[in-house]
Amino acid sequence: MLTDYHTHTPLCLHASGWPLDYARAAAERGLAEIGISDHSPMDGPEPFDEWRMQRADLPRYFEAVAEARAQSTIPVRLGLECDFIVGHEAWLDELAGLADWDYLIGSTHYIEPGFDVDSPRHVNRYTRTPHATEEIWEAYWAAFRAMAASGRFDFLAHPDLPKKFGHRPPGDLRRYYEPAIEAIVQGGSALEVSTAGLHKPVGELYPGDDFLRLAHAAGVPVLINSDAHDPSEVGRDFDRALTAIRAAGYTEVCRFEQRVRTMVPLEE
Repeated sequence: MLTDYHTHTPLCLHASGWPLDYARAAAERGLAEIGISDHSPMDGPEPFDEWRMQRADLPRYFEAVAEARAQSTIPVRLGLECDFIVGHEAWLDELAGLADWDYLIGSTHYIEPGFDVDSPRHVNRYTRTPHATEEIWEAYWAAFRAMAASGRFDFLAHPDLPKKFGHRPPGDLRRYYEPAIEAIVQGGSALEVSTAGLHKPVGELYPGDDFLRLAHAAGVPVLINSDAHDPSEVGRDFDRALTAIRAAGYTEVCRFEQRVRTMVPLEE
């Protein structure tokens, strides 16, 4: 029934395990499919940062996925996690034409040059002024909405990422969530429910329950992923994610092949 479409390889410089290792782990854990989705290269001078593939690594990436497909007992899907940064849209369109992708993941990390909101290097930015957390959240969700509305991606990763270190602005957070969900509906993407947040300081799924309930009410489809950076993390805590999406009202999850989305009912 379930798949894990968000996994990373050593080519992104901060993960271990090659696609075949992930495929074997997924088969052992009873998953129906596995997907590989390393951080995309960026245009312009390299390295762009210290946690993504470089452009010269793409052929090796394709070879590693092909190797896994040839030896795996379950389908291995080819994906890519693409950072949406305003001004780099043409590069995203070029990437989309470089391979027969099964899916492209949209993600928002950067809200200004050099400031990726989930990096431990920048955690002090959340508390340096009384309104810093609120300013970061506002900037992040503006970037997320632009990404979601662009329609370039099959699903969107870890939507409420700025909560990673436990920092939230005061008040009703639906003021961020509702416009973001409107943008998701506009762009036609699905939404990732990521178990990775359970292993971050915040100790919660991405997204939280309130966001999930709003997404379900708006008709946004979902799938469960681990954002694994090692094969041992494949399918991690999927039971908790299943409980959360069922509680929000979901009765099916997405799969992707050749960028075509299909829906699979959840088992009782």
